[in-house]
Amino acid sequence: MYNEMMASLLKLKPIKLELIDESNQHAGHAGSKGWEKSGESHFHLTIVADAFSSLSLVKRHKLIYLVLGDTMQKIHALGISAKAPEEVSMEE
Repeated sequence: MYNEMMASLLKLKPIKLELIDESNQHAGHAGSKGWEKSGESHFHLTIVADAFSSLSLVKRHKLIYLVLGDTMQKIHALGISAKAPEEVSMEE
């Protein structure tokens, strides 16, 4: 599932893209849809892309869900930090 997600997220042409699989921290967690099939269910995403400029936080999340498409159905938890380039410092 990680590879599927990365391939989809690249469509946003990110300047920064970091996807961390945190599934091992939730092993056996009730309700984790992806766990039984792939062992992947919990992720944290940090993404910086021009596509987020002038979008509200809610619209940024909706855009990510749209880009992930059917893969979102398999994810139990997705933490998201989505920013436009002008919102990050050079150190980040």
